[in-house]
Amino acid sequence: MVEFYKMSGSGNDFILIDNRDGSLVLSDPVRFVRILCERKGSVGADGVILIENSPRADFRWRFFNADGSEAEMCGNGGRCAARFAFLMGIAPERMTFETLAGIIDAEVKGPWVKLRLTDPKGLSYVDRLSTSVGDFSLYTIDTGVPHAVCFVEELDSFDVLTAGRAIRFHDYFQPAGTNADFVKILDTHSLKIRTYERGVEDETLACGTGSVAAALVAAHKKLVLPPVEVLVRSGEKLKIYFEEKEGFFRNVYLEGSTKVVYQGKLWEEAVR
Repeated sequence: MVEFYKMSGSGNDFILIDNRDGSLVLSDPVRFVRILCERKGSVGADGVILIENSPRADFRWRFFNADGSEAEMCGNGGRCAARFAFLMGIAPERMTFETLAGIIDAEVKGPWVKLRLTDPKGLSYVDRLSTSVGDFSLYTIDTGVPHAVCFVEELDSFDVLTAGRAIRFHDYFQPAGTNADFVKILDTHSLKIRTYERGVEDETLACGTGSVAAALVAAHKKLVLPPVEVLVRSGEKLKIYFEEKEGFFRNVYLEGSTKVVYQGKLWEEAVR
């Protein structure tokens, strides 16, 4: 039986497994993750996080989206991993961990976790992206994973699933695809966001790297000033800190709450 923990980061939920001893050997990680993340027949989650040893940091993680694809980074997943590592005695309150996007710094204060992300890259403007459901003007940016950011006036009634899927699978973003964020500015220090997540292939209750992407693009457009409070679909708020100099963003931080939901053991028959 495999011991696991279920955690939530502002509405994003994850299955975490301490695999530092290497006892969990996955011959088919895609199938394993898909089965675990299925909401009606298994544990259910937006992703799976394996905690492993690292020679370069306090630990290394492997992050898998619900569809089994391995991703470079996940902001809310990273916050959950940091708190898990602290609670399990794997890392101190101030820690570093290794991801495919690079080394991430984190600080844990009770349920609150603050991550320093890798510097964003690839900020560009797409004036007109034609899709089967309409044309979109948007910004692209990589905050550890790729994002397309669209600003809308009526966010609550916006069809995120249809528009998000059209953007996510558009030829412009192939072969990797992109996450799609739909954003409404609330004031000079806050915005509201809804995200269609690549790999989950659905709207999620929160997206950390998407919240960062939205805040940075909004700042680039001179619509907000740091720090930026981001209201996500779950109703919780994330806080984004950053510095901008000569069009480049540095010292980008994502802060928000985490919670441990439960601890369990996965029976062998659950993943047959």
